[in-house]
Amino acid sequence: MYLKRTIDEELANWKLAKKRKPLMLRGARQVGKTSTVKKLADNFTHFVEINFDEQPAFSAIFEKNLSVFEVCEQLSVLTNTPIIEGETLLFLDEIQSCIPAISMLRYFYEKMPELHVIAAGSLLEFVMADIPSFGVGRVRSMYMYPLSFREFLMAHGEYLLLEQLDKATVSKPLSELIHQKSINLYKKFLIIGGMPEVVSAYVNGKDLLEVQPVINDLVISVQADFAKYKTSVAGARLTEVFNAIAQQVATKFSYSYHNATLSNLQIKEAIELLKMAGLVYGVTHSAANGIPLGAEINPKKTKYLIFDTGIFQRILRLNIADLLISDDFNVINKGHITELYVGLELLKAESCYQKADLFYWQRDAKNSQAEVDYVCQFNNVIVPVEVKAGTKGSMQSLYLFLKEKKLKQGFRISLENFSKIDQVSILPVYAVNHLADNLQK
Repeated sequence: MYLKRTIDEELANWKLAKKRKPLMLRGARQVGKTSTVKKLADNFTHFVEINFDEQPAFSAIFEKNLSVFEVCEQLSVLTNTPIIEGETLLFLDEIQSCIPAISMLRYFYEKMPELHVIAAGSLLEFVMADIPSFGVGRVRSMYMYPLSFREFLMAHGEYLLLEQLDKATVSKPLSELIHQKSINLYKKFLIIGGMPEVVSAYVNGKDLLEVQPVINDLVISVQADFAKYKTSVAGARLTEVFNAIAQQVATKFSYSYHNATLSNLQIKEAIELLKMAGLVYGVTHSAANGIPLGAEINPKKTKYLIFDTGIFQRILRLNIADLLISDDFNVINKGHITELYVGLELLKAESCYQKADLFYWQRDAKNSQAEVDYVCQFNNVIVPVEVKAGTKGSMQSLYLFLKEKKLKQGFRISLENFSKIDQVSILPVYAVNHLADNLQK
């Protein structure tokens, strides 16, 4: 069963583009890169797939200093499939296992510009760090994540609900029944997460308990991969830091976590490797005095997010019954799963052609501490976003930020329906990707 992705449209546009570059599909393991490319292949006359992990012998072709024409000729013979510009999709999967193939991508653009070439790899970021200028201007990167909530609804065939969500605004909220249906689906999404294998299992079985072993298997698989990241860093070290980040999700990360066995330097190295693998995302403190937000950051104040809520809830062994029934998530992991979800949705809402960054704001003035969970940038507008795990909670920090930065609008994300209070637009958690649509014109 193929799960439709929003990136499908971008890939279709890439296929039809007159000026097209080879595509590098980047993202964590098992987020759906291979299945997405195979779905795109349905629109081509011919499809050639080379997986360098499963077919290591093919690496020799790229190591012989052959021209791209000679490489295509040999691949065509070995796969018994024509490689014709405009008719064939050439897919080089797990390309991190064949460095010469990565280097050759630029020559496909220069010598065979009409040939559709896509490369992908689950550990691609590690080799890319060693060849940063492999194809600047000649290869385009596209980033993939686990399914967003919108894609989760698509997997369930909830297209009529999506139409209603697209029409809703702070001045035109949803009916209470549709709002409650959306909240219930959101709660299920927190438990299931966005990993395609898990979502497929739930769509087919409709049993939240049955998908838990599937998530367990993914957790084991993710941790088993740690040994591949860097031979000088033990997998146990990465597991320790990964679990420490899970325990501290959406809070300023402390290197003095419980049962820590590593030095600060070892922890920092492990975090960087986990970020490169796409398993962890940083949320960095920004003074947020102007655009770009990244110009005034303080890396010493960083929160971290685990890449998927389903993985997160299994690592922490959260009570899924509480997640389904309670409307006060503050009693569940202090509500941090909600803040995790919002951060991930903000990342997934960004353009797939750029690696997005997340920021937050904090003021530690004496007798006046304040924190805004996320600070976003839409064109030249700074937008503060405060996350509430339930339906209640003050917005003192948000109002303070608006006043201090002289901004006209902020957002509150909660279990409430679309609404507005003074300068604050309230969006329900299932509509995080509608921030831009509700900006004041």
